[in-house]
Amino acid sequence: MIQNDHEFLEYIVRGLVNHPEDVVIKRKVDEMGVLLTLSVHPDDMGQIIGKMGNTAKAIRTLLRVVGMKNEARVNLKINEPEN
Repeated sequence: MIQNDHEFLEYIVRGLVNHPEDVVIKRKVDEMGVLLTLSVHPDDMGQIIGKMGNTAKAIRTLLRVVGMKNEARVNLKINEPEN
């Protein structure tokens, strides 16, 4: 069973990408809430973003719901590949 936002995001993203071993999620908590920073293999960026950003929007919406359940504001930042 998934316990928190970090595990939830990791579960979703690893199911979407072709290189699950390259998924890196950093979690930071401050006065604004929780910030999850996601890094994936450059070849997997399209699968995370989706057409017109729809996949990324859906992931952010689901994270907000998980955050509401835990009484926290959860935001997602997707890191651009360095190439």
